[in-house]
Amino acid sequence: MKRVFTILLVLLLLLSCAACAKAPAKEAPADIRVGSLKGPTTMGLVNLMKTAEGGTLEDKYTFTMVTDASELAASLVAGDVDIALIPANLAAVLYNKKTDKGIEVIDINTLGVLYCVTGAEGVSSVKDLAGKTVYLTGQGTTPEYSLRYLLEQAGVTDCSLEFKSEATEVAALLAADPSAIAVLPQPFATVAMVQNADLKEAFSLSEAWDSLGSGSRMVTGVTVVRKAFLKEHPQAVERFLAAHAESAKKASEDVEGTAKLIAEYGIIEKAPVAQKALPKCAVSCITGGEMEAALKGYLEVLFKADPASVGGEAPDAGFYYSAKK
Repeated sequence: MKRVFTILLVLLLLLSCAACAKAPAKEAPADIRVGSLKGPTTMGLVNLMKTAEGGTLEDKYTFTMVTDASELAASLVAGDVDIALIPANLAAVLYNKKTDKGIEVIDINTLGVLYCVTGAEGVSSVKDLAGKTVYLTGQGTTPEYSLRYLLEQAGVTDCSLEFKSEATEVAALLAADPSAIAVLPQPFATVAMVQNADLKEAFSLSEAWDSLGSGSRMVTGVTVVRKAFLKEHPQAVERFLAAHAESAKKASEDVEGTAKLIAEYGIIEKAPVAQKALPKCAVSCITGGEMEAALKGYLEVLFKADPASVGGEAPDAGFYYSAKK
């Protein structure tokens, strides 16, 4: 009996040692530099930003918010930020052309934020744009490609697109003529409607995209990490992902509280306007296979429209992060 007990004890010790051997070593806390753009991509991040200020998180965060995507891209290429929230197609360009495939997408942080806004009657779908003029920004970028794709899928061949340099210019045009038809991103769409009661939301381009049933999604923003940082701090990246998911979830569940933070951080000047805009900003934190399927399909649409929009080729599998790699 004593011999049997000894054997069992040895087996238990061996199993325990094997389990310990498989468990990854605990990383030291990391200093994580996060860059983001002023707008919807940062709205899902503000709850994390506020928590980080309290110093209760395991890792130390430094957040930088800018208004120009090219500025953020330059910081990422230079290694001045570790994690960045950037436009989806820009991530593909950086991967293919600027970083020698040195970044990975870890989540989709914002889905479609484009809305058709007008005071005109009879416009409630893409098909209703037939024979009309639509004002928008983003010539040669994703707003144009996305709208043209939807028009093509709806069989609309006679819609004229007129481009303006900034969303504020389009909003000013709507203020002067509410019967005009425009495509605006959030939060500009909500701000325009708050300022002019004659305007209404005709339809969401994201919902129009989803209705096609292609399996892809309209993606505005993604979160990328430098592969060098990921290699050195894999657990810190996982902790960031968990914190980002919680922050995005809170943005959906506590709209009023999050809106106050959006105003506090200067993303939208007034909290009441932020509270109206936030539910329309498609804040998310989509990861894994769902992220890859949604983003891959979206980038394929952009590639067919203009290969240069995604850096000349559709990104390969190394573009998409998986914790199991």
